[in-house]
Amino acid sequence: MKESEEIIQALLKFRNERDWEQFHNPKDLALAISIESAELLELFLWKKSEDANPEKIKEELADIFSFAFLLAEKYGFDVKEIVLDKIKTNGEKYPVDKAKGTSKKYDEL
Repeated sequence: MKESEEIIQALLKFRNERDWEQFHNPKDLALAISIESAELLELFLWKKSEDANPEKIKEELADIFSFAFLLAEKYGFDVKEIVLDKIKTNGEKYPVDKAKGTSKKYDEL
């Protein structure tokens, strides 16, 4: 079993044991990702990045990943495939010879 499939199966088991699937529609999963992302951002608010608590960062990342995996599962997406496809697309938008060392957006290169 692929690692991503193992994660998804564990999340589904946890969710289904609690009868939470009723709350996990695509819209609410997307909202949850956004909310958990805001909680991650809050850990950095008004401080240097090195002063943010790594344990709390880990917890918020786990929440974000969990909801993202569940959303991918809702649509039948293969997490590895969609991430690798996105890397390929970004490689085309940001060729090394133009993008290396710059933070410019692809349409500004």
